[in-house]
Amino acid sequence: MGWKAAEKLIRHWKILRGDNVMIIRGKDKGESGLIKRVIRSQNRVIVEGKNLVKKHIKQGEGHTGGIFSIEAPLHVSNVQVVDPVTGKPCKIGYKYLEDGTKVRFARGMNASGAVIPRPEILKERRKPRPTSPSPKDTPIELVLEKTYDEKSGIGMPDL
Repeated sequence: MGWKAAEKLIRHWKILRGDNVMIIRGKDKGESGLIKRVIRSQNRVIVEGKNLVKKHIKQGEGHTGGIFSIEAPLHVSNVQVVDPVTGKPCKIGYKYLEDGTKVRFARGMNASGAVIPRPEILKERRKPRPTSPSPKDTPIELVLEKTYDEKSGIGMPDL
């Protein structure tokens, strides 16, 4: 399983990490699960507990070897989001509600048109924000310093 870049990358992803999807092609066809990871550089997704393959791991320092089952990536065209009302796979569309919020909704032949909420897992950051300032961060005193005055023209470059 070497790394291979996709020939034509998907620009606007409608399937997100944490979505409940159904596999529509392959050995796990008809099964559903949550998306664990999205690999945008390859147009692939990893579904939790699906598309398991055997991987031979050689023994090394600090870990034992053996044959392990891991989840292999699926192409994004082989999965579809499950409609929250009907429980069938459907396409995703975007629309604006009356209050102006942009939402995803189920569309297609077997779709109910119900709103598909954004997964809660997306609110958590994969890499937490640093809590302490690093040496390359600008001090807050310099950030808040006023260097330009519009009325007096102080700070204007000489053109």
